[in-house]
Amino acid sequence: MGRRRARDGRVLSVLSGASISTQRAFIMVAIVLVGVMLDRPALTFRTLAIAAFGVLLLSPQAVVHPSFQMSFAAALALIAAYQYGLPGGVFWRADADTSLGGRAALWGTREIAALILASLVAGLATTPYAAFHFHRVAPYGVLANLLAMPVVSAWVMPMGILGVLTLPLGFDAPFWHLMGQGIDWMIAVALWVTSLPGAVGHMHAFGTGPLLLGTAGLLLICLLRTPLRWSGAVLALIASLWALNAPRPDVLVAADGRAAAIRGPDGRLDLLASGRDSFVIKDWLAADGDGRDAKDKSLHDGAACDAIGCIGRLGDGRLASMAFKAEAFAEDCARAAVLVSAREAPGACAATLIDRKVWRAHGAVALRWNGHRFEEIFARPPGTDRPWAPALRPVTAQPASARDATPKPEDLEVGD
Repeated sequence: MGRRRARDGRVLSVLSGASISTQRAFIMVAIVLVGVMLDRPALTFRTLAIAAFGVLLLSPQAVVHPSFQMSFAAALALIAAYQYGLPGGVFWRADADTSLGGRAALWGTREIAALILASLVAGLATTPYAAFHFHRVAPYGVLANLLAMPVVSAWVMPMGILGVLTLPLGFDAPFWHLMGQGIDWMIAVALWVTSLPGAVGHMHAFGTGPLLLGTAGLLLICLLRTPLRWSGAVLALIASLWALNAPRPDVLVAADGRAAAIRGPDGRLDLLASGRDSFVIKDWLAADGDGRDAKDKSLHDGAACDAIGCIGRLGDGRLASMAFKAEAFAEDCARAAVLVSAREAPGACAATLIDRKVWRAHGAVALRWNGHRFEEIFARPPGTDRPWAPALRPVTAQPASARDATPKPEDLEVGD
């Protein structure tokens, strides 16, 4: 029986694509089966640790992938909640031997409560990683799980197992059809939940510091057995505040210099130019926690354009420009704080200049004003030498002069 279950597990793992989360689940199930046969505790932190080592032996690079981080964070939190006890543990645990537990099991209340609590625990554990990698949070995750998971457990997975078992006999088609109906229900639930107001929370990009601090907090909460474990909640709170207050760039330039965005006086991004590829615009909006679509007309409200270039206002009132033609450089270098162009500047420029020499050497560029100057953040920093991108001669953006870059009244009439 054990060998057959292991064989079925391998087949399901291959059919599902053998993702990181699938590998983790397969290894943990295999260890649980061995533990059951040896009459040893099956669901422990050791089981999770062995699964993590097994995945990393196969794919060491998986440690930086969201699939690895979210899967193991959720599993860690669920195991900790089960071992150390959730509120009302005697009520929802399967081995609860009380009259209240028996009545709850009879009416299915215990299973619903367990599903809600498990969804809350797993959702809270994976939220930092979802916000870091996808810039989104799902406040209605518990509702979606409550509607979808019973169908997954009672319908989708049994039909999948029956389909695998009958596959050699050629009788699998009805089971795949029934399994598909269950998956259609899951998709319908997902679409309905995402259509609810506020179903998708947007989060702007933040660095690895808050993520590592939040991970440390999660480990303290889950692994420590003394009241000191709740110090992890303090770390998680600090990490959340750190992430929410992470600075955002004031100027963004694409790797080919054809698309640029600036942060306007309203705190949102305005496009100076969108280039030919809308993917980079979608990426910028997602990383900025902006729910607008790349084709939203409001993205162009903060820029005034003519045949030779575009100009817009930064949050502090200074000007940023995009030069399309060579004749725009002379005027824009004199009055703008930042000048972006897909061309190479014909000469010296008083503005902070991001032209062909800069983006060809360093790729995409982000500028952040620190109160005194623009901090430059390059996709390929100076001196970085990679096999697929050899280091080039260092080229930095030309700094703006010490003059006052505040625009004159006549500058605001450009493009009218």
